[in-house]
Amino acid sequence: MKYLSHYTEQAQTELFDKLGTFFAFSNKQFDEGKKEGVVYVSLGCGMITPKGTAKELMEGLEKINGAGIELDIKENGIPAIIERELFNHECFYTSDISDCVDKLTDYPVTEEQVRTRYNELYKTIDWENY
Repeated sequence: MKYLSHYTEQAQTELFDKLGTFFAFSNKQFDEGKKEGVVYVSLGCGMITPKGTAKELMEGLEKINGAGIELDIKENGIPAIIERELFNHECFYTSDISDCVDKLTDYPVTEEQVRTRYNELYKTIDWENY
């Protein structure tokens, strides 16, 4: 099953290329990515973009994320998405669904839906071979 990043990666890359956004985690990487005469801003997590494009970048990323979520739901359905995230965040090892709930904040999913799916799946796990 695909993850949200599979639905958004291409569009994000295209947006980054269009706006001159790049990632740098050191001065050397920044120097390699920058263009002379351009003023850059850091948007956190190593993301660097020309100052004049920051708002457009953030709005674009929000739209891309929303479209990715819609496609994820259409292709996989909410129950399968919850299941994917429960296993991805090892909720059955920790007996804690909070990481899954946090991950699905942008999805039309409630904590109760996650808890219900957790309880359904918990009953089906072969604990001796898990």
